[in-house]
Amino acid sequence: MPVCEIASLPSGPLLVESDVMQKPVVSFGEIMLRLAPPGFERLLQSPQLVATFGGGEANVAVAVAQFGYPSRYVTVLPPNNPISDAFLGELRRFGVDTSCIVRGEGRFGIYFVEPGANQRPSKVLYDRAHSSISLAKPGDIDWSKCFQDATWFHITGITPAISATAAELAIESTRLAKQLGLTVSCDLNYRKNLWKWGKKSSEIMPEIVKNADIVIANEEDCQMALGIHIDVDVHSGKLDLKQYEKLTATVLAAYPNLHTVAITLRESKNASHNGWSACLNHRSQFLTSRHYEITHIVDRVGGGDSFAAGLIYGLLTMQNHQEALEFAVAASCLKHSIPGDFNRFTANEVLALVKSGGSGRVER
Repeated sequence: MPVCEIASLPSGPLLVESDVMQKPVVSFGEIMLRLAPPGFERLLQSPQLVATFGGGEANVAVAVAQFGYPSRYVTVLPPNNPISDAFLGELRRFGVDTSCIVRGEGRFGIYFVEPGANQRPSKVLYDRAHSSISLAKPGDIDWSKCFQDATWFHITGITPAISATAAELAIESTRLAKQLGLTVSCDLNYRKNLWKWGKKSSEIMPEIVKNADIVIANEEDCQMALGIHIDVDVHSGKLDLKQYEKLTATVLAAYPNLHTVAITLRESKNASHNGWSACLNHRSQFLTSRHYEITHIVDRVGGGDSFAAGLIYGLLTMQNHQEALEFAVAASCLKHSIPGDFNRFTANEVLALVKSGGSGRVER
């Protein structure tokens, strides 16, 4: 299957040398212990919590590895910590390269999630103050080692929201990745409950986006992180795609270094029923994906990360941007069907959904 080197090819067929397939996708961010009640219970409705791991950039690393592409994850973990060791074992089980994870002072962050259902929304509670990544600073990570032989670097707007030093570290990482010729993707991922350390997202994220080639976002991300606004109502049940074409064009005009902007289109009818699709602008063409009605959501956390991972994989391995977009949307759609942050589907399973349209028939 042909592959692509996106940084040198802003539009048209995505074709390059086959050796790119052996170069890993690197992602960087914070991992947390995820604690959730069983099923759709409320927090501590029964005296137990299910413990797994989750974090936007780690979710991308796992999904990319599940699709069969080399993946490397970078973070800072507390030393002499059995939870850190358990997480490393989990990543290795998925085939993610952990050789660039470093140990530093601080604690292992935690987040609690209460899955919503029908008209009851999901709720997330963070407990990540003084985590190792929040205390990390520029110079703590050897980026030259992390980016060795890599083809792609992925980061999100979550990491710079954690602390001032984490923001400096995020900017440092994207700047060096760009200098080394990696394709840089940034999922804006605005989190209002995290930007508490003194600066707004709109004061930090433009500096990161200036080092990026590809931006992934939704309409709120663009407004809060980049100050770019469109008039849409995601609760109306009907999306005005012309407004999203205008939004992506405005982002591309504001950041000439970008060659692609992808926008996820979630129609939140209630916590259990979402319309799901996406659009993509690669300067020469505005594309839209197939629309999925997801009517019995099991867990939507990590859905956007699965989209990002699917888009990265699709742009690296598929013939054109439309195929990559359809793969990303299908990967994210499937993620809504399983609990936990991590996407546990192979590329062939995602492609089967793209081909079938999601009939859900039993496979025998």
